[in-house]
Amino acid sequence: MAKATKRNPWAWIPTLYFAQGIPFIFINMVTMVLFTQLGMSETDATLYTGWLYLPWVIKPFWGPIVDIIRTKRWWTVTMQICVAIGLAAIAFTLPLPNKEEIANGLPVSAFMLCLFFYFITAFCSATHDIASDGFYMIALNTSEQSMFVGIRSTFYRCANVFGQGGLVILAGLLQTQTGDVALGWKYTVIICAAFFAVVSLYHAFILPAPAADKAVGGEDSKKKSVGDIVKEFSGSFVTFFQKKHVVLAMLFMLLYRLPEAQVVKLCQPFLLAAREAGGLGMTQTEVGFAYGTLAIIGLTVGGIIGGIVASKGGLKKWIWPMALATSLNCVAYIILSNVQPSYAEIGGKAIIFSAIVLEQFAYGFGFTAFMLYMMYFADGPYKTSHYAICTAFMALGMMLPGMAAGYIKEEMLGNSYINFFWWVLACNFATWAVTALVRKHIDPKYGAKQVEEKK
Repeated sequence: MAKATKRNPWAWIPTLYFAQGIPFIFINMVTMVLFTQLGMSETDATLYTGWLYLPWVIKPFWGPIVDIIRTKRWWTVTMQICVAIGLAAIAFTLPLPNKEEIANGLPVSAFMLCLFFYFITAFCSATHDIASDGFYMIALNTSEQSMFVGIRSTFYRCANVFGQGGLVILAGLLQTQTGDVALGWKYTVIICAAFFAVVSLYHAFILPAPAADKAVGGEDSKKKSVGDIVKEFSGSFVTFFQKKHVVLAMLFMLLYRLPEAQVVKLCQPFLLAAREAGGLGMTQTEVGFAYGTLAIIGLTVGGIIGGIVASKGGLKKWIWPMALATSLNCVAYIILSNVQPSYAEIGGKAIIFSAIVLEQFAYGFGFTAFMLYMMYFADGPYKTSHYAICTAFMALGMMLPGMAAGYIKEEMLGNSYINFFWWVLACNFATWAVTALVRKHIDPKYGAKQVEEKK
């Protein structure tokens, strides 16, 4: 075993959580733009990118392997290297179809190979999430964990800027230089892979080696066998489904983000779509700036305010206002799809920027309730495992509606963005219904700052 070492948390926490966010954002959000820019229909693009969410849904099932085999530091660095290789493989297998091939369907063999590397990269990214979160708890003491929780969240959001903003802008610039959409994306993904490789190399040298980071995890690792750990893991699943109101909790985790799961798939394609097709006709560079920078400002401010008010009044008091706030993202896109403001005009820019900042602020504010509820429901002896199961239900609630979003818009709603955003607004009734059901069973004191201080 390597000699235990300790590093200043500022040297590795920002980069670790930046690295955690990059592949997730690229695979689940940027790829939607990439596929539609290659000429894929929104129905197919949402279906394929929806399937790529699966590793995050099922990650609790192989989480124990990270505890049983090698250290969390080893898993963290190894998965980062694998993600870098996966991104490079995606870049070199991206299909470069001509217009005739697009009309006849993308080359199946080439595209399936690319999707295979996408899935492998997604699997490695989900595994990296497990390892890096576990490493964070092992490498820091309790007070340090509390101190840096805001830092890790901030840099994860910075990955959003890099992905939805930087990568989309870069792809747009390269497309302009090369005159080829597919080639521009190919070079963009290569650059992303190279950047991630540098980050991986940095972590290989800079991550600390905590004495507690052992193959079977925890302070009692020498007393535990692999069988003991597997037994504990099985027990964590059993006790999760034995919790009071577990069915209501699962419905809440599956349906609270039902509107968002659909909007997030088509919001950027809507901004990019031609005006005659119901979109705003923005360029990739413009979308990258608007959605990757201004949107993150709204998201961050919304999350901060959500955390402040929740700490004062508790989850039960604020879950309703936060659930209602989530509908504002739908309202923002309904306004944009009806008005169709021009980005070329100052007034049009103001409307677009205001709508995007508003919907992201509402999302950041409303998502606070969702995260607090998962922590509330997961509380207990198996809180780590139970929280992982909660995140799996959260991922499933994003995956399934997201897969269907393109089909709903193109085949069921007359291929109309206006109709689609009205449909998504109607889906908020499911969000409000499950909120009303779970609110009755929430401890009024949970989340309030004065309560936490007494513990």
